Amino acid sequence: MFLLNQKNRSTSVLIALVLAAGSAALSFQATQTDARTVLPTPITTFVTTLVPRTQFITIDPITLPDETVAAKTITLDIPECSPTIAPDSNGYVPPGNCNAQYNYYPSFAAALVATIFFGVVTFVHIAEGIKYKKGFYWVIIMGSIWEFGSYATRTISTRYQQNSGLALISQILILLAPIFINAYAYTILGRMVHFYLPSFSILGVRLYNLTLWFVFADIACFVVQLIGGAQATNNSPRDQALRGIRIYMAGISLQESFIIVFVGFAAAFHIRLLKAEKTGQFETTGKKDWRRLLYTIYMSLLLITIRIIFRLIEFAGGNDDSNPLPRREIYFYLFDAIPMFLAILIMAITPPSLTLVGPDSVIPKAMWRQRWAMRKQEKVRALKSSGDRSGFELLRSS
Repeated sequence: MFLLNQKNRSTSVLIALVLAAGSAALSFQATQTDARTVLPTPITTFVTTLVPRTQFITIDPITLPDETVAAKTITLDIPECSPTIAPDSNGYVPPGNCNAQYNYYPSFAAALVATIFFGVVTFVHIAEGIKYKKGFYWVIIMGSIWEFGSYATRTISTRYQQNSGLALISQILILLAPIFINAYAYTILGRMVHFYLPSFSILGVRLYNLTLWFVFADIACFVVQLIGGAQATNNSPRDQALRGIRIYMAGISLQESFIIVFVGFAAAFHIRLLKAEKTGQFETTGKKDWRRLLYTIYMSLLLITIRIIFRLIEFAGGNDDSNPLPRREIYFYLFDAIPMFLAILIMAITPPSLTLVGPDSVIPKAMWRQRWAMRKQEKVRALKSSGDRSGFELLRSS
């Protein structure tokens, strides 16, 4: 537990990781052209074709009271991809060929470095969760594990590029992991509202409703992006892949719209804290150190926004030669891997448990029970006024 007991050294190590990440990215960019020149050249075997495969589907006879429908056989000519290139030792074939998982030759070294960095920061979050014993840490831990798992799978996939399962798992984890990091920012702000504001509300919205709204919004974004990401693979039929890309773009656009709304609430909360600070409200409570944690939320959401904008531009530009974003691996690391690593890193450097200390740092379960009880009482009053005794008795027994 060295990282837990030596806070300053932990921060220094994490900052060193940022510098190392930047250095690795620059060196990776500088060596892209040279690295491609020494890669083994795939061997052309025959001309690309789509070979029709005949499939026979037999429908069993159906017996009705008045007549019997005889069995029917349907013949379908389904075009299947015919291999045109012999894969190299890592399974690579050029884009557009059968089983081509990537639009470029993926770098094993870059994927391995990303795996190590995400692995270290994941360990830090797990250690902080154990040290501070806060249940909400599972959100950022899950996001970190998904990022780590995505690059670990990608590292293996660079050596087994004919394995579509590895590429699919890596892609889905990379596309969905930011949802958890986004949700963690929502969670932290909710606890800050409970900690700093006696009214437990922002812009007239109670803490309970605020948290519930953004949690459901995040779940909706997760489902939409999962559906789109699962369909938008290189080996999917063209129509299915395009549909998956559109669904995923809709999902991240929805995510960004919720981020913008959330930042509006965060800004209103920020203004409330500035006013409270000017009136000396925090002098008696001692709750002064709020800026660092709130700025961490802003920065993490900015990094997620950079990543979303990159994905929107990448997918909107199409997948042909005129769009360099999906065909150069360096863009993926610069605008997806590094922003998400930095977002997770700054949350590790500034854990909320260093700011939210004391009994007010925990939202009591009684608060949620009280909210449900109030809603139940409102329904009881509504049923009483309507004269629906059956519904009233059912509600009382629940």
